Amino acid sequence: MKPEPNPSEPDLSRRERQIMDILYTLGRATGPEVLAHMVGSPSYSTVRTILRILERKGHVKHVEDGVRYVYLPAVARETAKKSAIQRLVATFFDGSAKAAAAAFLDPSASKLSEDDLQELEAMIRKYREGSGA
Repeated sequence: MKPEPNPSEPDLSRRERQIMDILYTLGRATGPEVLAHMVGSPSYSTVRTILRILERKGHVKHVEDGVRYVYLPAVARETAKKSAIQRLVATFFDGSAKAAAAAFLDPSASKLSEDDLQELEAMIRKYREGSGA
């Protein structure tokens, strides 16, 4: 029985995160295709081992295409993104979304254009209208 995907699992190694980024970008890939996109030139056996580990953890699944295994993320990118943001806010901002948003607005941390700020204002307005706030 395969484990349920656990997008909230924070313990992915640097290589595991790199492979997940590649799979999210490509949508699906074979071991050699993943290897071709990797930085740092790991061996093919290293890539295959990490793919198996990611599959065991529930982050990746595979389908057989003839004799090839084609790997794809087991969790939708949106689900993984939301989980990552929740972990970020919990870990670095004591659970405060306001503090996280303030960090992005800090000019020394990021450079937001006037268009970016207007889009953020529109998002906040839309959120307020939708939530009844």
